[in-house]
Amino acid sequence: MAQAAPQRTGLPRTRKGDDPSLGRVIAGRYRLESRIGEGGMGIVYRARHVLIDRVVAVKLIRPDLRGETHLRAWMLREARAANRVDHAHIIDIHDIGETDDGELYLVMEYLVGTPLSNELAKGPLAVARAVDVLEQMGAALSRAHDLGVVHRDLKSDNILLTARGGRKDFVKILDFGLAALAHDPRLAPKGAVFGTPEYMSPEQARGEQAGPQSDLYALGVLFFEMLTGQLPFKAADRETLLEMQRTAPAPRPSSVKKDCSPVAEKIVLRLLEKDPRKRYRDGHHLLEELKALQRSLPSTSWEKEGAVPPDAQQAAPPPPPPQPRSPAVAEWAGRAGLFSRMVTRAYPAGNAPPEIKQALATIWDVAAKATALEGEIASHTRKLEALERRGRALRAEIGRKVEELAHEESRVLREAAAYAEEEASARAELTRAEQTARERVAIAEQAERSGQGTRAIYEAAGAATAMVEAQRQWLKTRGDRRGGRESTAADLRRQIEELRAQLARYAEALEEDLNSGREKVAIRTREGLKFEKTFIEAYSQLTNHLKGRPECRDLMNELQAGAGEGPEGNGGNTSDADAMAGAERPPEAL
Repeated sequence: MAQAAPQRTGLPRTRKGDDPSLGRVIAGRYRLESRIGEGGMGIVYRARHVLIDRVVAVKLIRPDLRGETHLRAWMLREARAANRVDHAHIIDIHDIGETDDGELYLVMEYLVGTPLSNELAKGPLAVARAVDVLEQMGAALSRAHDLGVVHRDLKSDNILLTARGGRKDFVKILDFGLAALAHDPRLAPKGAVFGTPEYMSPEQARGEQAGPQSDLYALGVLFFEMLTGQLPFKAADRETLLEMQRTAPAPRPSSVKKDCSPVAEKIVLRLLEKDPRKRYRDGHHLLEELKALQRSLPSTSWEKEGAVPPDAQQAAPPPPPPQPRSPAVAEWAGRAGLFSRMVTRAYPAGNAPPEIKQALATIWDVAAKATALEGEIASHTRKLEALERRGRALRAEIGRKVEELAHEESRVLREAAAYAEEEASARAELTRAEQTARERVAIAEQAERSGQGTRAIYEAAGAATAMVEAQRQWLKTRGDRRGGRESTAADLRRQIEELRAQLARYAEALEEDLNSGREKVAIRTREGLKFEKTFIEAYSQLTNHLKGRPECRDLMNELQAGAGEGPEGNGGNTSDADAMAGAERPPEAL
C-alpha cells in the first residue's frame, strides 16, 4: 500500500516520540492526522481523505490485539451491525476493511460533543434531561434489538451528547464493538465474561449470553446514575461488584436523592430487576413508560428544578476541528507558479541548472495530472456518497417498518400475557367451582335418597353446576383471546423476519457495490499519493535551491506562508466517546 511519509513542506508532521502511525494513509485514501483516543479494542484517529475534504474518525484495531482472531471478527461485526441498524442515535460507519498488511480499520463519522460520563461527573441531571437522554438511547436500542443487534457494553463513556439541528443533548451511542448479529461461540472463549462490571447485567455477570434484556439493565444503571449522580452498585474489586450485580437488590434512587420522581424510580427499579423476565418486555414497552413520564413533566423543568441547562455548562461552544495546512491539490498550480517566478528572477537569462528546470517542469506536470485526477476521484466519491445515501434511506425505511411492526408485536404480546394470566386465574377458579359443584351435587343426591331434600339444597347444587359452566365459558374466552393475540403476534413476527431477511440481502448487495466503488477510489487515490510524493520531492529540491536568494525572498515568504505546518497529533488513553469528541479538547491537543 502506498504511504506518504510526513514532510515539513507538505504533510502533517509529528513530534519526536509521537505515534508512528500519524501521517500514514489507510486504505489508500485516509491520512491519519492525529491520535484522539483509545477505546476498548481500537485506537482512534482523526483522519482526512487525502484528496477530498472529508474529516472522519478512523479506528484501527489495537496492535496487541491484531493476532486475536475472535476480536478481529468482533470489530468487523461492529460496523456491519451498526450500519444495518442505521439509526440517528447510533454512530454512522462510512467504511470498513483491511489494509494491504492485514490491519483492520473502521471509518466513522467525526463527532463533536461531550461524553455522558463527563456530564455525570458534575452531578445528577435534572429529571427531564435524564428522561430525554434515556428516551433517545431507548429508541436507538429498540431499533437495534428489532434487527437482532445487541450492544452488550452500554456505559456512560459510550454515550456522546452532541448538538444537532439546534437541539442540545442529541445522543449518539458509540462502540458496538461487542454487538452480535447472531451468537457465535467460535468468536469468544467459552465462559468468557465481557462488558463493564458497573453496568453489567446479572446474566452477563454469570457468564451467560447477553440479550436485549441485558441492554435494558444497563439502561437502568444509566438512568439511576443520571438521576442520582451515583452508580447503584460500587465495590473495590471486580469480583465483589459482579456478585452484587448477580444477587444484591437494587437500591432505590430516592435513598440517594430524596426528591427523586416516584415514577422515574419505578422505571429504574423495573429495569434493574435481577430476573430478566421481570424487566420491561422490550425497548418499546420502556419507551411507552418514558413518553408517559415525559408528558407529565413541565416543559421548563430545568429552570424550575434549579438544574443548570446544558448550554450553560459550557462557557463557549467547542471549537471546530483544525483544518490541515498541507497544500490541497487545487493549490499545487499556484505553488508551481511561485516557483516559476522565483526561477525567472534567479536566472533571468534562462540558464537555470538542468535539475532545477526538470524539478520545475515536474511540479507543473504533476499539478496538472493531480488536478485532473482529483476531479475524477471527486466524481467517483460523489457516486459513492449517492449510493450510500440511497442505501441509508432504504435501510432506514425498512428499519422504521420493522420498528412499527415490533412495537405492535410488543403490545400484542403484552395483551396475550395478560390474557394468559387471566386464563390461569380462570382455570384455578374453574377447579374450585368444580370441587364446589361436586360437593353440592353429592349433598343434594344424599338428601334426595334420605327423603330430606329441600328446595334450598337443590338450588345450591344447580347454582354450583351453573357456575362451573360459566367458569368454563370464561376460561374458553380468555384462551381464545390469548390464542388470537398470539396468532397476531406470530403473523407480525413473520413480517418482521421477512423484512430483516430483505434488509440482509440488500445490505450484502449494497456492500458489494460500495466495495467495488471504494476500490476504484483507492486505486486512483494511490496514484494521487504517487503524484504527491513526486510533488513534495520537487518542492523540496526547489525550496532548498532558492531559499537563500535575496531576489526570491518575498516570493519564498509567500510560499511558506501558504504552506504552513501540519497539525501535530498526541497520544491518549480515553474512552471511545472521548475519542469521537476530539474537538472538545483544546486545539493544541489535537
